[in-house]
This record gives sequence, C-alpha cells and structure tokens, in this order.
Amino acid sequence: MWKLGRLFTMFRKELLLAWSLLRDPRAPAAAKLATVLAVLYVVSPIDLVSDLIPVLGWLDDGLIAYVLLQAAFKFLPPDLMAALRAKVDARVRPVRR
Repeated sequence: MWKLGRLFTMFRKELLLAWSLLRDPRAPAAAKLATVLAVLYVVSPIDLVSDLIPVLGWLDDGLIAYVLLQAAFKFLPPDLMAALRAKVDARVRPVRR
C-alpha cells in the first residue's frame, strides 16, 4: 500500500512543479504553453480515445498530459528547474514507510 502513497506523492510533486512553473516570471513562454495545453487536454471533452472507454480513455489523458508536462520541463533552464524542484521538495513531506 505504501507504493500507492509514493505514487500519489510523486504525482502531487509534478502538479506542484507545474503550478510553480506557471507562476514563475522567469519561466519561458514555451514551457508555460505546454503546461496549459496539458491541463486543457485533461479537462477537454475532445480526446484521442474517448473517456467512455473506462481504462483506455483515462490512460490516454494521463499519458498525453505527462508527455506535455515533461516537454514543458525540458524548456526550463537547468538552474530554474533546480530552483523550482527545491521549492516543491520543501513543501512536500516524504511518505513514511
């Protein structure tokens, strides 16, 4: 069960990192655009695979959002990425085993 908690913490860190990216004025516009596109794809009713197909529709949303967020993180300069990760790591407690 602790693996599920670790997965949740990792997912939460990625979301907080995306939120920090959007709020930071030093972040490039391309990174912000990729992050906004990831959010819009998840909430959009238009998908590659319909959400009416229970598992595949949800996996589709998650996979495309993950790829877009990783692309957004690649647009960040390494020093800004390190600063944002440190900020997020300070906010999120590690999961106890």
